[in-house]
This record gives sequence, structure tokens and C-alpha cells, in this order.
Amino acid sequence: MGNSQRNDDEQLRDGRLRDERLRLRRPAGIRSLQLGDVKVTYVPDGVIRLTPRGWLPATTDEVWAEHAEYLDETGHLVASVGGLLVEHGDRALLIDAGVGPLSVPAEPGNAVGAIEGGALLDSLAEIGRDPGSIEAVAFTHLHVDHLGWAHHLAPGTDGPAFTSADYLISEPEWTHRHLAEEHGTSEEILAVLEPRVRTVTEGDEIFPGVRVMLTPGHTAGHAAYVISGGGRRLIAFGDALHSPIQIGHPEWWATVDHDTEQSTSFRRDLVEEMARPDTIGYGMHFADVVFGRAVHGAAGEGTRWEPVEA
Repeated sequence: MGNSQRNDDEQLRDGRLRDERLRLRRPAGIRSLQLGDVKVTYVPDGVIRLTPRGWLPATTDEVWAEHAEYLDETGHLVASVGGLLVEHGDRALLIDAGVGPLSVPAEPGNAVGAIEGGALLDSLAEIGRDPGSIEAVAFTHLHVDHLGWAHHLAPGTDGPAFTSADYLISEPEWTHRHLAEEHGTSEEILAVLEPRVRTVTEGDEIFPGVRVMLTPGHTAGHAAYVISGGGRRLIAFGDALHSPIQIGHPEWWATVDHDTEQSTSFRRDLVEEMARPDTIGYGMHFADVVFGRAVHGAAGEGTRWEPVEA
């Protein structure tokens, strides 16, 4: 290989690294993948900014000084918020429903910083999907940043946007729904959801190619959803992980995890699953790298999140 070719390759590699670092610091836009007959699309609703040591208490100032590429200009982890639209022919399923039309400023000492939401319906309109045509909304868990448009009124109406949708929630999550109240999910929100709730459990096929995978720990009944098609599978893992930095450090639990030992065990398992060549991960909160795979480095290099574009 000549010097010119080596220089070109180095410039391409450096350009990719710069792009990835920029994407770690900004919320995601609309992104899609095709899995055979199934199309999955990240549908943005907004962004939450997380205090790195407040949200991941096992980390240190030294960790974040060494990994500053994960932090935005205000020193926060950027957590995208939205839903995953799963389409099979004319049929559609949504996994999680964003945070809804909220604007909350940061409060000193709070692990959760500023919250800005409300774009999900506009995002659906941009890709040509009527929310009334979505047959079900499957929730990973009952925290408010995943329930948004399932209980907020759609603009100009007296009901939520998903006029025909069942609300799918894991049986243990719904049974222990009182625990969600500790994290801001009020009795009023649960009452809005209840008439539409249909509980699901491990292995249930809820939509063509979509099955339930229970991953408790973050909450008592947290669920992931495994979407298969075209010889590949995608694991929508919800809040089992909140940041791509945890791919290399699954021992770093989130401050709101219900059971830190259990959540850590599932994180380790998920990282190994997403390192398989036929498996992609989807992390709603993963800044602008929501689709990716876990890549094991050489000895001593650890594991990293590699964005997947197609």
C-alpha cells in the first residue's frame, strides 16, 4: 500500500471517529433499519440530559475526564427519548411512547437534568405514519419517559393519539405498578393506561417477528423486545442500558435501578448477546447511536458500541 492510500485510509478513519464522537453528544434524529420484511424506525420525541456521576453512581470524575467524548458541552450525558416503530406490511407496532409534551428545567443536585419532549407525533407524520393506525404500543417499563403519548392528550382531541392501540406491559411490571409511583408515574397516569392494558410474558409473540424478553432489574418487570427478520435480530433493550459507555462497563448501574445486582446481570448477558454477528441492539437513550452492536476488542481493549446504519 502506497503512502497516498495510507493517508486516505487514515483520513477516512479519523473522519468516522469524529462523526461518532459528535453523535455521542447529540440526540438522535429519525433512523431506520430493514430486517427482512420488518422495518424498524427510531421516532424522536425529545431529549433528557443526565448528570454522569449522578446517573451512574459507580463512576468517578476520573472516568469522565478520560471519556469526555460521551458528554455534551454542558457536561451531561445526552439521553434521546422516543419510540421504535416496527412495521410489517401495513401493520405497525410502537415500542415505548416518548416523554410527551414536557419542558422541565434542570434542578441542581438532580441526576436528571433538563427534559424536552413532544416531537413524537410530528416525527410520525414526517415518516407518513398515522398514530391511529398503530395497533399496539409495547412498553419496556412504566417510567414516565416511556409512557408519554400513551396518556397525554393528542393536540386538539380529548384522548391519546393511539386511538386503536392496545397497551402491552409485562405481567410482573403491571402487577408491581405501584413501584413506578416512586419514580413519578402517578396514579392518574396508570388510571389512563389501565383500560387498554394487556399483559404479556416471556416469549410471547406480540407482532410478526416480535417476542417478549423479560429483563428485570431496572424495574421489577422490565421487558426487552426481540425483533427478528432477514436472518438478523434486533434487541430493543429499553433501560437495561442508558449509555453506550455501559457496553464496556455493564457493572455501572443506574441510580434508579430497582435491583442493581439483577440489572447488572442482565446487562452482562445483553452485551454478550449483542456481540453475536446476527444481533443488533436498540438503545432508546443512546444519544444519536441508537442502533449498534457490541464489539469485543483485543485483549485489554474492552468492549465498545459500534453504530449500525443498515
